[in-house]
Amino acid sequence: MNRTLFFLVFLLTISCSSPQRYDTIVKNVTVFDGKGGAPFLGDVAVLDNQIVLSKIKSSDTADKIIDGEGLAIAPGFIDIHAHLEPIEIFPQAESAIRMGCTTAMGGPDGSSPINLKKFLDTLDEMGTGINVAYLIGHNSVRSEVMGLENREPTNAELSKMNGLIEKGMKDGAFGMSTGLKYLPGTWAKLDEIISLSKTVSRLGGIYTSHLREEGLGLFDGVQEAIDISEGADIPVVLTHHKAIGLPMWGSSDKTLKMVADARAAGLDVMVDQYPYTASYTSISVLIPPWSMVGGRYDKFAERVRDLELRDSIKRGIVYNIMNDRGGGDLKRIQLAKFNWKPELEGKTLYDWAVLEGMEPNAESGAELVIQAQLHRGASAIYHAISPEDVENIMKGPNTIIASDGRITKFENGFPHPRVYGTFPRVIGHYARDKGVLSMEEAIKKMTSMPAKRLGLRDRGIIGDGLKADLVIFDPEKIIDKATFEKPHQYPEGIDYVIINGKVVLEKGKFFDIKSGEILRGPGYLK
Repeated sequence: MNRTLFFLVFLLTISCSSPQRYDTIVKNVTVFDGKGGAPFLGDVAVLDNQIVLSKIKSSDTADKIIDGEGLAIAPGFIDIHAHLEPIEIFPQAESAIRMGCTTAMGGPDGSSPINLKKFLDTLDEMGTGINVAYLIGHNSVRSEVMGLENREPTNAELSKMNGLIEKGMKDGAFGMSTGLKYLPGTWAKLDEIISLSKTVSRLGGIYTSHLREEGLGLFDGVQEAIDISEGADIPVVLTHHKAIGLPMWGSSDKTLKMVADARAAGLDVMVDQYPYTASYTSISVLIPPWSMVGGRYDKFAERVRDLELRDSIKRGIVYNIMNDRGGGDLKRIQLAKFNWKPELEGKTLYDWAVLEGMEPNAESGAELVIQAQLHRGASAIYHAISPEDVENIMKGPNTIIASDGRITKFENGFPHPRVYGTFPRVIGHYARDKGVLSMEEAIKKMTSMPAKRLGLRDRGIIGDGLKADLVIFDPEKIIDKATFEKPHQYPEGIDYVIINGKVVLEKGKFFDIKSGEILRGPGYLK
């Protein structure tokens, strides 16, 4: 008898017997089961890290009874694109939990630990606040084998990369991520990615991609991901999907049709999205990749000392400021993490130019970008996404909600507001207030859809015998508070978060009990 059947028999047995005592009962609560159907009023109980939805009697009791009147309950939100790099420093993951996230997948955009087994085992021993899954990153693997070389791999190098990808899958990865906009992934050709993706596919994994281009060149970038799905026979996620830069605004109609057409042809292609009109990445995204071959800082510094090369580099930066992520305006480029000049965090490239007594135009901006990179770079927020494209992508039937946010310590640095607000923003702002989605559709996009994409059969839905990852919120009050001006603000309206049966957030009080689990993917070998 399998575990779920045993649990159902257990429920039937206790329904005919004396009152049952549970760990937690949430009474008279509006239930969003995560599957997208209409919500319903009911009771939800937790017993030994499993959900009980049916056969709860009025005489049953619990160690904790929560009055759910006026509240809603949903499966814990599953973030399939999260930057978990600081998790060894902040294992409690409070910033994620306070926005209802109970499971997060790290290793996006081509970057991950190479030795996943050691890394995941370390997290297991340490304990984490949330459930953690990981991808193996192509950029990390390529750097390990080839460094920052702009060339195709030799047969031996490709074999070694495939070996590292296979090891990553057997270490517990759920798939492979690429960052084809970043170094060194930008130099990888289609055949290389398909070869590695076939290894992932053979072991049951998925492929997620920061596309080669999200501005000019977006359509080619989407088509490349579709070609990889077909060539490797692998499920694909176009990650943090957007159309960035003013010339590309309105392009989401075409990209969503490309995804729909691919699915109609039998390919398993989806997208994920964060609900904001600004992206966040390194300032080097504005710099021509060729200028950093062999070294992001030292080789770049050598090239900018050559006046002819510097002029070419500067022209490339000006082009990207005007036509791509720069949004055509220095005021759209907001400095975030900037170790060289921390006083500029939160200020724009326009502000910096004015402070330096420079004419605040694209040419001056390019000079400042060069200076930033010469001083070990910076991160920036790029306000260059159309609100209409955000809503259009969000409504797409194959769109999953994901934060692209980094685990963050409260009041530390100047993060993108998505690290605190992604899921409450979709439910409160876009579903409740604007009606872009129904609330049940919004919740489906952050629960059962990502769970299915990852092959997590026991999470993402409220149902008997499933894992007790739950969020209890006030549907009239839930909202994000973090802004681009004041990002360090927790959301409102999330009253309780339960992870693996343990209450970790209760009416604003956070409990650092690290009840998360380390999840391993389909190719995992113990």
